[in-house]
Amino acid sequence: MSYRPHIIYLHGFLSSPLSQKAQEMAAWMSEQGLQDYFHCPQLPMDPNAAGVMLQGLFFHLANEDVCVVGSSLGGFFATWAAETFACKAVLINPAVRPYERINEYLGPQRNYQTGEIHIIDIRFADQLKEFERQPSQPNRYWLLTQTGDEVLDYQAGVNYYSACRQTIIKGGDHGFADFQQWLPEIWGFAQGKENCIG
Repeated sequence: MSYRPHIIYLHGFLSSPLSQKAQEMAAWMSEQGLQDYFHCPQLPMDPNAAGVMLQGLFFHLANEDVCVVGSSLGGFFATWAAETFACKAVLINPAVRPYERINEYLGPQRNYQTGEIHIIDIRFADQLKEFERQPSQPNRYWLLTQTGDEVLDYQAGVNYYSACRQTIIKGGDHGFADFQQWLPEIWGFAQGKENCIG
């Protein structure tokens, strides 16, 4: 049997496991017979609560190898997870210093998939700061970013993860166009294969 690490997919801000990328990855893993190795939790909006949830999930997988795949704000938390639990991380259009932009989202915000309303206040930024980590072992990271990201400055991610493996795709969008075609490469990276594109 081939080496099978676990994948934890972390969705972005105001998103959920119902997001397109999460659903595409869940479907691909299932098609490969790897559904038991895929985890996509609904992250609590509160950053501290999200951290507690992830600690519990990693405790459950304590004897397993894990690769975290994080999109947008999920990429920010994926970096924290990679540093905290010494695992690999694939970062898809990740948020860098997201606490600097919280003023744009203060007040009630609606989850894109579930419709749930969340109240964002300035404490959200303070909590996020506590989760900021620098990549200490760049070989554990792979940045996948598209220059057409209309929400985040892709260059901020390129700079922040400058020592890490990077794939920079011209065009695209914040949702990361054509994500499905990268799923075999992401699985290969999780397995430790060196044939990833980019």
